[in-house]
Amino acid sequence: MATFEPVLTRNWGLPDSHTLRVYESRGGYQAARKALASDPDSIVATVKESELRGRGGAGFPTGLKWTFLPKDRKETFMCINGDESEPATFNNRIIMEKDPHMFLEGILISCFATKASVAYIYLRFEYINAYRILERAIAEARAAGHLGKNIYGSGFDLEIYLHRGAGAYICGEETGLIESLEGKRGWPRIKPPFPAIEGAFRKPTVVNNVETLLCVPHIIERGASWFKSIGVPKSYGPKLYTVSGHVNKQVCVELPLGVTTRQLIDEHAGGVWKGRKAKGAVPGGISMGLLSADELDVPLDFESLRGPGCLGLGTAAVTVMDDQTSIVDYLYNTARFFAHESCGQCTPCREGTGWMYKMIKRIRSGGGRIEDLDILKNMADNLGIIPGTTICGLADGAAWPFKNAIAKYRGELEDYIRTHQSPGARVTALQENIAHGISAGDGTSLPRADLPPTVIPASAVALRNPRPEPA
Repeated sequence: MATFEPVLTRNWGLPDSHTLRVYESRGGYQAARKALASDPDSIVATVKESELRGRGGAGFPTGLKWTFLPKDRKETFMCINGDESEPATFNNRIIMEKDPHMFLEGILISCFATKASVAYIYLRFEYINAYRILERAIAEARAAGHLGKNIYGSGFDLEIYLHRGAGAYICGEETGLIESLEGKRGWPRIKPPFPAIEGAFRKPTVVNNVETLLCVPHIIERGASWFKSIGVPKSYGPKLYTVSGHVNKQVCVELPLGVTTRQLIDEHAGGVWKGRKAKGAVPGGISMGLLSADELDVPLDFESLRGPGCLGLGTAAVTVMDDQTSIVDYLYNTARFFAHESCGQCTPCREGTGWMYKMIKRIRSGGGRIEDLDILKNMADNLGIIPGTTICGLADGAAWPFKNAIAKYRGELEDYIRTHQSPGARVTALQENIAHGISAGDGTSLPRADLPPTVIPASAVALRNPRPEPA
């Protein structure tokens, strides 16, 4: 294979890479001028031919998504998902901070292709630096004629607006994003209708991810065949991988789709920290599930990760766990996150994520039973949009880590349950009375002498004296 040439990150190492001056000096906005001199349908056809798949998590073909818009539409909106709320994911943040104009050029070309005259960047509220940089970049682009009325004399008009979210994971789902954008409670809509038919403000809407649109200028500049020369079949093009967790160096690196977790750890992240070995890794955000230590050579692309039972590539945010990490702690943190972030609209998700969290919390506190693992597995198998019980995929993301962990680390989980039982404790006099239906009276009565002493089960002790949660 030919030497890989990074294109998405080609400006990152330059001083003032976030400015229009630097971007234009590197050929910026030339692809947009080329695109706006053609016609929208040809741009859609080129992107469709490239087989660019969405980089936000689902991996849906971008060009195909654009064709779902009604032919007779009068108005179109573009929404760009810059919420990036998947834990351990930070590639979009770096894009917006280091090279916002490449991102804006991708929006411009994509809006021209889909005939959208208004674009909304839905930005994660915590990304304050990215917000300020994007504000300046949009102003620069408008002043230079890259945005506004009659861009490049083509007759095409475009305005881009920044909209900051309020810290909800669920707003990463496209219809939840649209609801929040409209000023309503951010939770997913029932589909159909899909956003392409009835999206933002009940108008045809395209929702794309930041990194997805970053690829578009390069496809227009170099062609669909160039894009398909990178990566592996069904997973073409360059990809921004982030690596964090128990590694010596946390990085965001651009590589062809199809590299392995082991390559990322050893060649780019400086190896596992403290001289330890990897127990496993999350391949693309915690909702994707787990790779065990024996599966680190599985290619990180849209298709291969289904083999080891992962939900997919996700955001390609690899999180490494060393061999001293407890799988129980991993599941506890994961379950706590999803139980908190569930919007509560669907009963299976609202209740199921809460039950899973309470069960793993009890196991972690010393009140677990071996049969709890089978109950958790059964809950995971019956939770989410894939078995058809919820509106969106948050429940699937909550279930998949449990499916993987129980299948791949059951021995460790059973050993933890056996060796972390809290000892029993005698009940108080008041508890003894209540247990046997005796009135407490004025609180001075003693337990009946003829009743045997009662011992609190370990599970009850665990609930009464839970293990302190980390700050």
